[in-house]
Amino acid sequence: MKPSMVQRQVLAAAALLLTLGAAQAQDATAEGIAKYREMLQDGNPAELFEMKGEELWKQKRGPKNATLEQCDFGKGPGVIKGAFVALPRYFADTGKVQDLESRLITCMETLQGFKSEELYKAAADYGKGESANMVALTTYIATASKGMDFALPQAHDKEKAMYEVGKRLFFARGGPHDFACATCHGVDGQRIRLQDLPNLTKNPGDGVGFAAWPAYRVSNAQLWTMQKRLNDCYRQQRFPEPKFGSDATIALAVYMGVNSKGAESIVPSIKR
Repeated sequence: MKPSMVQRQVLAAAALLLTLGAAQAQDATAEGIAKYREMLQDGNPAELFEMKGEELWKQKRGPKNATLEQCDFGKGPGVIKGAFVALPRYFADTGKVQDLESRLITCMETLQGFKSEELYKAAADYGKGESANMVALTTYIATASKGMDFALPQAHDKEKAMYEVGKRLFFARGGPHDFACATCHGVDGQRIRLQDLPNLTKNPGDGVGFAAWPAYRVSNAQLWTMQKRLNDCYRQQRFPEPKFGSDATIALAVYMGVNSKGAESIVPSIKR
């Protein structure tokens, strides 16, 4: 028997109430998560990494017994303020588009005499040995641009090419679950458990997504840089993890970084 007009109206009203209730519950959850993160921000352990990074920046190390104080991240030798929010970018001396971490390795090789192949190998053993030093240095250099807006350059042909490669990789589906970066980060309003999933195909807002890393992960007591964050995304997609500093990870960083134009950097941030 077909429902009467009154019954249909009652069902419609009930569905509307359920929808409103779910929306209110979601808003309350989002507000609670925001307060939780605000509380975590007090006494962020990432500050310890930043302090260690500053010491390493000024310390004479390596076969050449030299500091990193003349490293050029695109703003001139020794200038780190404003460098992070314009990376990755093209560097003429290497002929490559480099992110902060790969550029740091270039400086450790040219200024201090470390071997880049050994540094890349060490970096894969995340948070241990020389890798821990690079994480600290990355945090220190990135933090110097805290509060500044992202504005990655796109003037050079290689920068433009890396953006296009990163865009294709972002939407490329594969693996046993047919996932892509865009599966989680291609639309607005998605969340997994207590974690918001920002839409990285556009500017997701200040301190969200690309503009929030390096970040301290409370759940595993580690500080993650963007390279580590991207590798873990690939792991969750059930893809083989890319090599540290690979063109694929840098291209993805270019794509997300350019899309984050105008977003304020809040690094080092804190995550659950």
